[in-house]
This record gives sequence, structure tokens and C-alpha cells, in this order.
Amino acid sequence: MPKRATPRDLADRRFVRALEDSDDALVVGEAVALDVVPASIVLRGAAALLDALCLGVLLVMLSIGLSRVLPTGIDTGWSAAAQIVVVVVVFVLVPAAVETFTRGRSVGRYAVGTRVVRVDGGAVSFRHAFTRALVGLLELWLTVGSLALVVALFGSRPRRLGDLLAGTVVQSERLRRSVDPVVTLPPSLIGWAGVADVRRLPQRLENRIGAFFRGVGSVQPGLRAEVARALAAEVAEYAHPVPPVPAEEFLAGVVALRRARDLRAFSGRARTLERATATAGARPPGFPR
Repeated sequence: MPKRATPRDLADRRFVRALEDSDDALVVGEAVALDVVPASIVLRGAAALLDALCLGVLLVMLSIGLSRVLPTGIDTGWSAAAQIVVVVVVFVLVPAAVETFTRGRSVGRYAVGTRVVRVDGGAVSFRHAFTRALVGLLELWLTVGSLALVVALFGSRPRRLGDLLAGTVVQSERLRRSVDPVVTLPPSLIGWAGVADVRRLPQRLENRIGAFFRGVGSVQPGLRAEVARALAAEVAEYAHPVPPVPAEEFLAGVVALRRARDLRAFSGRARTLERATATAGARPPGFPR
């Protein structure tokens, strides 16, 4: 009989999955990782059902109104053309217009707390919204969502065909706010911090270190030490000298040292900008007001 997983085991699995998922963060061309959390397939499906219900009601209302406006005995071809126009307006133009004016929202997405954004995290334009709606006519309505589901299942992030062609992603906005732990310099590394040379770490490695310190309190000590040793081995390529301390203390020292240096760099840049602003706004001596 297989052993039932304990809450501790489940926490360990989530911890390892968080470290693996950090490798797949959205990173723009400037090597900046974006804080965009893709929405799950369940949330996207719920939002799609609500939107489909609203659009279905709108289609019925427009069809009834069209039948009353058109004169009796009209040619069948004109009647079919009018129905096609109504379908295009309801299923293409209306969703595109709603996404554009609400900056990626819709009735269903507002209910479940999701939003359509560009892959770089920016707001979508009419071009993005129109592309998604036009492709959605095929993958959402003509195939009853089966094509969109298949495409979303084969990607690392659940993006349907319309998202791939438009360059968009649906992000989740109702996330539980977590407080990041404060990583301080261990007392055993105070002397090392004064002589250490720690180069800039790759963004994905920094993401994994952050995920490690956020989840260390909920994992078993053995897994915690194993992951710390693996991360320390990667970080050792960017630090010199490597202190003879436990792996987790070494990681904490690197994080604290990089944070202090980044803070000094940002502070110096801010002072430089303040001096440049004062110089640019000053008038030359003797220059009239």
C-alpha cells in the first residue's frame, strides 16, 4: 500500500517546484525578470465561460432586434449577410473593444481577477485585442475551446493560440501577498564581507536564491541543506574568496553583500541625478530672468 504524503512532504514538493518555476520567469530583453504570474487554466476557463454567457445573451438580443428591424420577405442572402455581420460584431469587435478600453479586462476576467497583458508586462492595444478575438473565433467558438485547451497544455505557461500570435499572456492579479524574509549578514562573515568580491549574479539564479529563502521554513532540514549546497556551488563561481562556512550562511552573506552594494549604487545614482537636475535648472551668471 503506497504511503500517504504528509503535509511536510507536500511542502517539500512545492518548495522544489518553486525553485524550478523560477527558471521560467518572464524576462525581457534587458534581462529584467517581470513580476507577471500567468493565470491557471481553471481561472481562464471560468472567465471564458462567463464571457461566453454575456456574449451569448448579447447575440440573442441583437438577433431578435435584427429580426424586427428587417422587413418581412427580405431576400435570404441579405438576411444571411446581416446574421454574419452580427456574429462578427459580437464575437470579434465587442471583445476586442472591451479588452482595449478596460486594458485587458472583461466581465469574466474581472470576476476571477485576471487581466490580459503583453509578454513584457505592458497594457494591450487594439491590435493585440483584435488578434486574440479573431483567432478566438476559431479556437474558442468553432472548436468549443478544445483547440485553445490543447495549445495551453503544451506550453510552460497556459497561453492559447491567440496569445501566442498576439504576444500576450493572461496574468493573475488576486495573489496572496507574502512578506519576503529579511536576509541579514551572518556574524561569521563580517570580516569576509570587507574583502569579498561578488560579481553580479544571473537573474534566474537570483530568482532561485530568493525562492529558497522564502520557502526554507516549510521544508525538511535534509532537503534544505541539499538545495543550499547546490545553490552555493553555483554562486561560488561569482564570489571570491569562498568562505569556509555552511552553504546557507554563504548564500545569506552573498545576498546581504549584493543588496548593500546595489543600495549604494542606487543612492549614488540618485545623488548624481539631483545634482544634474539642479545644474540644468540653474541660470548662467548675469543671465536675465
